Amino acid sequence: MTVERINPPELAPPVGYSHATVASGRFVFLAGQTALDAAGKLVAGTVVEQFERALGNLLAALAAAGGTPRDLASLTIYSTDIPEYRKHAKEIGAAWRRLVGETYPAMALVGVDRLWDVDAVVEIQGFAVLSDG
Repeated sequence: MTVERINPPELAPPVGYSHATVASGRFVFLAGQTALDAAGKLVAGTVVEQFERALGNLLAALAAAGGTPRDLASLTIYSTDIPEYRKHAKEIGAAWRRLVGETYPAMALVGVDRLWDVDAVVEIQGFAVLSDG
C-alpha cells in the first residue's frame, strides 16, 4: 500500500488537510459516524466533544477493517454549524492530533441543515486504502 500526500506549491499551503492523496491498495469505505455510543445513543456535548467521539467511531470501524489512521485517504466532515466548528478549530485540531497524529488526508467540511441523528452536530465519513493482501 502506498499513500502519498500532494500539496502543490501553486495552491495555498494546507492547514489540517492535504490537497490531494494518491493511493494504491485495498479500499475501505467508512460510513458516516456521529457521536453515538456502543448502545446507539447519541452522546451529548459540544462540537469538540462530538467531533472527537465521531472520529473515534470512524477510527474504530477502520481498525476493525484492518487499518490505521495513516491509511486514511479522504474524509468529509458534515457540520450543522460551521461558524461554531470554525470557532473551535484549535480544539478540534487538538482532538485530531490525539487520535490520528500529524497525518492529514484530503478533507472537506460541508455545512448541512441537520444530520440523521437530530441532536448530532458533526458527522464524519471517510475513505481509506490498505495494503493488498
